[in-house]
Parts: sequence; C-alpha cells; structure tokens
Amino acid sequence: MKVSKLILTVTIITLLISCRNSTDKTSPDQKGFTTIEKNIKDEFGEDAYFTDLTITYNKTIGNIIGVTVTKEPASLKMEQWNATQGNWTQNSDITLEVPPGTKAADFMFQLNDAINLSTLGKLVKTSKEKLISEKGLKNPALQMAYIKFPKNGDTSRTEYVVALLPENGGTTFTFRYKLNGDFIEMDY
Repeated sequence: MKVSKLILTVTIITLLISCRNSTDKTSPDQKGFTTIEKNIKDEFGEDAYFTDLTITYNKTIGNIIGVTVTKEPASLKMEQWNATQGNWTQNSDITLEVPPGTKAADFMFQLNDAINLSTLGKLVKTSKEKLISEKGLKNPALQMAYIKFPKNGDTSRTEYVVALLPENGGTTFTFRYKLNGDFIEMDY
C-alpha cells in the first residue's frame, strides 16, 4: 500500500513538472504564440517593458525565446533572457542611455492589446499561406518571428517580422507587417 502511494505521488509530481508552462514545442500560430505571451508575462509580470522580443524555431529543440526586459524602466537597467526547452536563463545585464528630457519607457514596449504575440502568431500563418500560394513551397517552417520596435520610440512604426524557410532549407523569406497587421513587403 505504501509503495503504491509513493509511486502515485512520484507520478503526479513528474506529470506536474512536465506539464509546466513550457513553450518549447508550442505551435507557431496564433494559439501557440498566445501561450508564449502568457509564459513571458508569468515570468516577468504583466507590466514588464521590452526593447527586444524574438521567437526562433529550431527543429531539434523547438522554440527559443529571447527578450530584453525590465520591470522598472526608470532604472535604465534591463536584463537579457532566453528560454530554451522551458527554462529561462539570464544572459546579461544592460544599462540604457536615453536622450536628456526623455523617459526610458518611451523607447520600450509592453505586451498588451496594441502589441502582442497573438497577432504575430496570426501573421506567421498568413505568411506561410502567402508563401505557399505565391511561391508554391510546401510546408514552409518558421525560422524566426519578432517585434521590431523603432529606436526612436515611435510606437506607430512598430513592425511584426516573420522569417520562413522552405521545408528542406534554402532561401529565407522575410515578411514585414505594420502594427495593425497590414502587409508591408516580402523579401528573400
């Protein structure tokens, strides 16, 4: 009886650990990117500020998430973090310089209704469909998706960028979209 309780307890703990909010194998679509956004907010808080947010896909290990983030923009201190296989690791500390008379938060973005990973995930799907229909490529894979925030802090010039590869490698196709999701261009 004690052995079976121990086995049950170990099984439940293992299951809980393996089902944590891992984002390494989430699908590169709207639902998957929404899960990634939730994981980022769980890790850094709902009100975190970012200057960089990138999702890279590697066939072997899945999604690699990179962020440059702070909870206190006025401190001018930011941290660079990566998540690989569900584990967050801090890579470096960064000190910002901003022009006199400006606030650091003016050069950062937050994940909210205006800028979000749900939209980026939707644009990954749109980009894949466009690549399939226009170039006849089958099963293009996500290489990288990121939010390109302008260095001058003009939020209206924020872009979503999606880079796709053909199934067996080759030329990278890069799609750029405006903040509202309107297509800007495809480059390869």
